[in-house]
Amino acid sequence: MTGTRGQAGMTLIEVLVAVLILGVGLLGAAAVQLNALRYTDSALMTSQASFIAYDMLDRIRANSGADYTVAAPAAGNFAVVRDQDLYDFAHNIESFGGPTAEGHIGLKQGVFTISITWDDSRAERSAQKSRSFVLSSRVAVDPGGRP
Repeated sequence: MTGTRGQAGMTLIEVLVAVLILGVGLLGAAAVQLNALRYTDSALMTSQASFIAYDMLDRIRANSGADYTVAAPAAGNFAVVRDQDLYDFAHNIESFGGPTAEGHIGLKQGVFTISITWDDSRAERSAQKSRSFVLSSRVAVDPGGRP
C-alpha cells in the first residue's frame, strides 16, 4: 500500500455547486407555484362569470314576458321584477370584476345571449388582458309550438 490517503470529505467547491443546483431548483418550483396561483385565480373569475350568467338566464326564464334587453336601472326596485333582476345583474358583475367589468344581454330570434367581460390582467401576459364569458339559450317556445 502506498502512502496516499483517500479523500475524507467534500470540498468547498462541491458544496457551493450543490447549493447552486438546489437554489435553481427552488426558484423553478416557486415560479411554477406562482403560475398555478395566477391560473387558479383566472379560473375562479371564469366560474363566477358563469354563475352570474346562469343566474340571469334563470331570472329571464322565470319572468319570460319582460324585456331584459334594456339598460340596468341605477337602483333596485322590488316592485318591478325585471328592474330588480337587471340591477342585481349589474351589481353582481361589478362586485366580481370591478368597475371595468361589463355585462350585456341581447335577444335575437328568441335566443338570449348574455356576455360578461372583465379585466384578467393578473393571468394574461399578452396585450389583450380582457376575458369574456358568453352564454346563449332559447328561453321560450315559439307560438307555433316548435321548440
